[in-house]
Amino acid sequence: MHSLDTKTAGKSQEQQPNNELLVTSALTTLSAVIGTAALVGIHHRFRKQQQPDASLWDYVAGMRSQLQLINSTPKRKLVQFCHACQQAAIAWQQAYRLPIQGKQTPNHNSLADFSAAHTTTLLPRTVCWVSGVASMPKSISANNDSADASHNEHDFGVVGIDADRQIVWQTTMSERVHDIVVQPIFDRQNLSAATKQTRDVVVMGRRPSERFWILDTATGQVKFAIKASTHRHFYGHACYSLDGKLLYVTENDTISLDGKIGIYNAHDDYKKLAEYDSHGIGPHELIMHPDGETLVIANGGIKTEQASREELNLDTMRPSLVYLNRHTGDLLEQIMPEYNQMSVRHLAMHDDGTVMIGIQFQGEKHINVPLVLTHKRGESDFKALMMPNNQWQRFHQYIASVAVDSERNLLCVTTPIGGCAAIFDLNTRALIDDVSLPDCAGAAVLPNQHIDKAGDNNTNTNANVKANAHSGFIVSDGQGQLTALTVNNLAAAELATIDQGERIFINRKYHMMSFDNHLQAL
Repeated sequence: MHSLDTKTAGKSQEQQPNNELLVTSALTTLSAVIGTAALVGIHHRFRKQQQPDASLWDYVAGMRSQLQLINSTPKRKLVQFCHACQQAAIAWQQAYRLPIQGKQTPNHNSLADFSAAHTTTLLPRTVCWVSGVASMPKSISANNDSADASHNEHDFGVVGIDADRQIVWQTTMSERVHDIVVQPIFDRQNLSAATKQTRDVVVMGRRPSERFWILDTATGQVKFAIKASTHRHFYGHACYSLDGKLLYVTENDTISLDGKIGIYNAHDDYKKLAEYDSHGIGPHELIMHPDGETLVIANGGIKTEQASREELNLDTMRPSLVYLNRHTGDLLEQIMPEYNQMSVRHLAMHDDGTVMIGIQFQGEKHINVPLVLTHKRGESDFKALMMPNNQWQRFHQYIASVAVDSERNLLCVTTPIGGCAAIFDLNTRALIDDVSLPDCAGAAVLPNQHIDKAGDNNTNTNANVKANAHSGFIVSDGQGQLTALTVNNLAAAELATIDQGERIFINRKYHMMSFDNHLQAL
């Protein structure tokens, strides 16, 4: 009997530490959950101040995306090691930063504090794309000089990207930027490598900025900083004439609130020459028609005051697509969308003169309207691309960027709110497929190439199989990814017979920064 009591007591003593361990584990887990919830709540409150449309669902989508990436990336440790090496190389380059020598002349409104506002880090590679950056690594964006660091407290910047989607140069900016515009090459027959790499890159401040900057394509160094005229601010987009001599910029008259198109001389330090009426309110993006004579303008239709992003007329807004004679400012055509709250925002131009249009709908959330339209001069109305079962809600009423591959008749659109990029076949006007990419925004055309489906970062893992596709798109996002989306050669022609998973091949590259709204190919 005594022996039995001893055994029972022994078991009780063993159970007691186990119970204490369970209680400790439960308390630790509870503390971790509460702490994480508190951190997410604090971070979300800060995000809402910067981005009113931010949602708690973004955190869930981001976690789900990262889990998918971990599962689909067979050599993630190798990817992380490459990133560590890249960041070490960039840090080493800090000792060799190039000084920024900004040209300041009174006739083109340069900024007084220009020389202290930018820092450039350069690696010796050729640039293929340029992107805005909403958040750069502290070790890269901040200077040792505390006075300079105050200019970049938000870590805004611009980066040049090479063909392997690696960072070539990065330049800090004193405020958040929006559109990136590359100066075109006028005489391609006599083009030298030096000429190609010394073209200008225009970096527009985010609406309602009063600044834009001119950077050198090869080095990222700021050459000019241009300030808006009195009673004007910029709407975030610009385009060059086809010969690269003139720059056209969307602007706001802060007195009348009428849209304006400013004209700047690229061959005279970007001095403002004149301005035209945009024949609408809130002009956002504008592009040059292939005829070289016509400006195509997306009048968003939304009134905003100076230094404000508040919409003043959502009930009475009048968006439109406008064709303007670039020499005289004469109105050639103006087309209105079906609903007055379909804000015409982003544009891309097909080589055949067809305008690709991204809509941002300002109406009630439950209303289902087409968000990707096309138009060609002479047509009486817009034509919508097709979505399966007409379900445009996938884009959450917001298109951020449009990019067109004229050679293969493909169109890519992005939505950071909907968290996806979609590719359309322009021959059939049907959706090929959409890819989940949280917080994606920038889009540009990839050069012609063959993509290896067995690549380290590819979501398709069939070994030693080549994607028989010639081109696709590069998409940037706020999580630091530059994703190549390559369309299967057969997908556009035989949508019904191609397996859903094989329509678009995906290859991701990761960076320790948050890419911003737009991405531009050289």
